[in-house]
Amino acid sequence: MLPSASPRSPRSANAMVESLMKGTGFGQPRSRRSQRLRLWLPVAISFVIQVPPTIASVLWVEPSLLVGIATVTLAVLGPVLLIWVRRYPGPIVAILSVAGAADFLLGYSWTTPPYLALAFAVVIAISHGARTWTWVSMIVAWEGTLLAALLAGVALEPPRVVATTVGLLLVLGFAEANRRRLENFVQFQKAFTDRREQELREERVRIARELHDVLAHSLSQINVQAGVGLHLMHKQPEQAEAALASIKSSSKDALDEVRSLLGMLRNEDAAAGEFDSDAVPPVPEPDLSRLESLAASVRTQGLTVILSNDVPEQTPTAVQLALFRIAQESLTNVVRHAAATAATVTLVIDGHDYVATIADNGVGIDTDGHTAGRGLLGMRERAELLGGTLRVAEAKPRGTVVTARIPRRSASA
Repeated sequence: MLPSASPRSPRSANAMVESLMKGTGFGQPRSRRSQRLRLWLPVAISFVIQVPPTIASVLWVEPSLLVGIATVTLAVLGPVLLIWVRRYPGPIVAILSVAGAADFLLGYSWTTPPYLALAFAVVIAISHGARTWTWVSMIVAWEGTLLAALLAGVALEPPRVVATTVGLLLVLGFAEANRRRLENFVQFQKAFTDRREQELREERVRIARELHDVLAHSLSQINVQAGVGLHLMHKQPEQAEAALASIKSSSKDALDEVRSLLGMLRNEDAAAGEFDSDAVPPVPEPDLSRLESLAASVRTQGLTVILSNDVPEQTPTAVQLALFRIAQESLTNVVRHAAATAATVTLVIDGHDYVATIADNGVGIDTDGHTAGRGLLGMRERAELLGGTLRVAEAKPRGTVVTARIPRRSASA
């Protein structure tokens, strides 16, 4: 089908990927419920793990009133400050590092719960770009804790010092790994977006090329046949009638192809291969079997066309479409610009290449390049997209030769 059968069309792949993304939530804005959950879940977890056990520990150990109040206050301070850690990640992680150090010294015991709020703050701060704040705060706070314990005469058991050090390193390591994962995720999203935009640009170029080839050829035929009909209307009515019939046939074919293309563009489900009941039926893409009808339509415009096609029917669809469109555009240029009386279209297999040659006996090409328009650009793009080349040169003694080569190996890959 005109837009979807081409192997270069990215619409089906994009539709499948976007459908999967919608189902998984990938690439979609986070809901307000999800944002609230991400905000309050660390607060709730750190509060449950820190505050009740700390209160129980204070009641069990029965320290001085001032130490007990300070210990419970520090335990509550951690979860409260987590509320603002995403807005002020650097300062919050620095404050919580000092609070964690004070909690470690004041309530130093094997039964004292870990200062979990600091772990959450470290992960969140690093993921929000406050790496320097986090590393400096953690290093200074831990070294200050050990120095303060030494100066204050607090006896620290080596196993707990080692366990706390390892715990802090594990938290930092997890935070860095999480940061790299998020960065890779963002890079993947950007790469996906760039690739999708590139594919959409290529798709727009492909559609423009298809429309140009269809309309340029058909309108050229209609213009010539209309001129013939007007000229012969009174002298040879039967030939004028044939010219009008050719106009009707050419316009119908062009309208069918354009309507099919535009109908697919309007259809939301066209990319997935599903069509509404009111959609325009798709028109099959042209292949080399339509070369004879192409030559016949050009002959009706007074041009002698000799056609020779030795390319087999088993040739890949993309190659057949490219060769047909190159031949169509070349003959259209011959009719419109060459003032030729005869043209030859030859398609052969030359070694490892498909070769299409279109020659005429017209006025030749403009050596200054003024006649090189979108038609020539479209032909060259069609050949190059399949790994081939297109060459336009003057023929001897007069005329123009268009030669397109498409590798057989790359076309079948």
